[in-house]
Amino acid sequence: MKVDSIINNGKEVINTELKGIKKLNKSINQNFAKAVEVLSRVRGRVIVTGVGKSGHIASKISSTMSSTGTPSQYCSPTDMSHGDLGVISKKDALIIISNSGNSYELDNLIKFAKKYSISIIGISSNSESDLIKASDISIVMPNATEACSIGLAPTTSTTMALIIGDALCVALMKMKKFKLSDYKKLHPGGSLGIKMLQVQDIMHSKKKMPIVTEESSMKSVLIEMTKKSFGHVGVKNKKNQLIGIITDGDLRRKINKNFFEYNAKMLMTLKPILIEKDCLVIDSLNIMNKNKITCLFVVEKQKNKVPIGIIHIHDCLRYVN
Repeated sequence: MKVDSIINNGKEVINTELKGIKKLNKSINQNFAKAVEVLSRVRGRVIVTGVGKSGHIASKISSTMSSTGTPSQYCSPTDMSHGDLGVISKKDALIIISNSGNSYELDNLIKFAKKYSISIIGISSNSESDLIKASDISIVMPNATEACSIGLAPTTSTTMALIIGDALCVALMKMKKFKLSDYKKLHPGGSLGIKMLQVQDIMHSKKKMPIVTEESSMKSVLIEMTKKSFGHVGVKNKKNQLIGIITDGDLRRKINKNFFEYNAKMLMTLKPILIEKDCLVIDSLNIMNKNKITCLFVVEKQKNKVPIGIIHIHDCLRYVN
């Protein structure tokens, strides 16, 4: 087979699946909204399941749900029929994925859920299927051509199911007001955890901050700068707000016979660049590189200008590189 033919085959698969995806907006309706509302009230876990390829999609959706603030677990319907139905409690809800909606492996699971009044959210492309008829809430996907060469292997249908699952997860995140700080708690390790590091996680605070008052003498400024080793000193007013900054470069440029007659206010650079504590470390590094500076003072909010910490470019590089 020629290279051009292989490339065209790949593009044809993508185009076929895109056609199915474009129809999905019809599935985001009142039933979708009801499903999100039900899932947001679950006191236990959301059990996500499916047969075959749908099972793989269910596993991924469950993983995404767990990592975005909704406790979830994937379990095979076959395993549940052979003793694992005990993983489901009355506090849980079920999401069952089946393109045909008539997989016999789902029968025992559906009967169990009905017996114990456990909510079933069914996702299928067959509106007349046993699954959709048994579901408390049904999300019906549009009929779409499978992208495989014989039109049978689950391709387009599994992609659509995955997108529906992602839509549920993101809608739940927004309903629960799931924040970056919440996400960090669930992803403390690896490169993803590092990418989510915030300034407040690595800043130097309290007595480690190089701070002087605006009336401080040059002797005090020099002592503070030398003692804290940042090459910077922040200057605050009587309201404890940061009104200026003095760098070691500022001191070298201002040295003259009257140097020790100055106070901090006379030498400081006005309007220093500040950064809020919840800013990402990678973003603070970009700010320092852009402005050709090596330190940033940290504040709760830009408006109050009260310093709560300081970060050095080396602190950022230690984690980002």
